[in-house]
Amino acid sequence: MTSRPVANGFELLPVAAPGLTPVRVLTIAGSDSGGGAGIQADMRTFALLGLHGCVAVTAVTVQNSLGVSGFQEIAPETVAAQIDSVAGDIGVGATKTGMLASAPIIDAIVDQCARSGIGRDTPVPLVVDPVCASMHGNQLLADSALDTLRHRLFPLATLVTPNLDEVRLITGIDVVDAATQRDAAKALLDLGPRWALVKGGHLRSSAQSPDLLSDGEDFIELSHERIDTAHDHGAGDTLAAAITCALAHGFSVPDAVGFGKGWVTACLASAYPLGAGHGPVNPLWRVGGPVPDAATGP
Repeated sequence: MTSRPVANGFELLPVAAPGLTPVRVLTIAGSDSGGGAGIQADMRTFALLGLHGCVAVTAVTVQNSLGVSGFQEIAPETVAAQIDSVAGDIGVGATKTGMLASAPIIDAIVDQCARSGIGRDTPVPLVVDPVCASMHGNQLLADSALDTLRHRLFPLATLVTPNLDEVRLITGIDVVDAATQRDAAKALLDLGPRWALVKGGHLRSSAQSPDLLSDGEDFIELSHERIDTAHDHGAGDTLAAAITCALAHGFSVPDAVGFGKGWVTACLASAYPLGAGHGPVNPLWRVGGPVPDAATGP
């Protein structure tokens, strides 16, 4: 394996030499027909960080830069079969979830991950990006699915990564400052994950983008300069995917989150317009040149 350090000390993950099998990861999420978020965002990050990505598709969305106009759920047994097929043959070093669509799908995922040895008390970490609110704060999961997310999936998670709108839906806490962000982390941890990352990108009162990571004993503040862009579609997926890649390489959770924060900040600094609406974060900077300076933080 070889590593490729780039500008300002931001070092990318080791990459397998040609002909050798890369580290493998799995995303369990919905498809974004516009290519900005969901499994498309996950697979871009996996590939550009040098990992082999596998997928278990939970839903197919009808989506473009203006938003989601519809979606079709995949049968729960098919979602579970995808996980079983990949884990049983290819094997994965870490797994993440995104859009899970319904309570029956979440139940199927929890049961299959337990059978496949994926989750917080196994060698295969599970990152849960609890996609339950739109970028405008609207609820995307029915109350029954939210309850299943809280009480079945969260206890299986190594790390959960909600944004502030998702925190509000899951815990009832409206994060407005550092104190309520800490309260939210505690409330999330009470639901059973080993670690909770309360993302502060939506805390517009802060000049920084302040995230708080905790396991109940340590409270670790991670902050980067806020990137002034209207194009941040897929930022949460991209962050969770990068964290998953680092965990698959054996990083500790705090180190993996720090890596993911640097990666998504670079992608935000390189974001581009797309269509008539909201453009995506851009991991394609990885192909051409040095990491944007903003990714190294203050």
